[in-house]
Amino acid sequence: MSSFLFIRGRLVSWLLQPVYCKEVISCALSKHYSRMTSEAHLLTAEERTQAIQELQALGWAEITARDAIYKEFVFKTFNQAFGFMTRVALQAEKMNHHPEWFNVYNKVQITLTTHDCRKLTKKDVKLAQFIEKATNS
Repeated sequence: MSSFLFIRGRLVSWLLQPVYCKEVISCALSKHYSRMTSEAHLLTAEERTQAIQELQALGWAEITARDAIYKEFVFKTFNQAFGFMTRVALQAEKMNHHPEWFNVYNKVQITLTTHDCRKLTKKDVKLAQFIEKATNS
């Protein structure tokens, strides 16, 4: 039996069991709603300018080629770096917004961008602000 499904305006045909079809539909809708959620967090031109200026004052650099922000953090020890990463990871999980990061010993490099829309969004700004608070705790 052939099953047909429209996903984002495309007709897709599978020879599938109904259970698998549900999983495919759920995954497609989840990705679609995720994009919609990110789009709701887009920055206006004014918000973006203000946020970039504030974050640059705190040491963040804009990566224009990727529409992202970047900062390197240096701690006294690996334990301090790892504790910082743990605090950020817990917040990122709450926000369902995960950073790109790299850690070697006492250094943590973080890049923030919203992957599903490939833009800097309010989510990135909010997480960057949390990260700044986490460095001081």
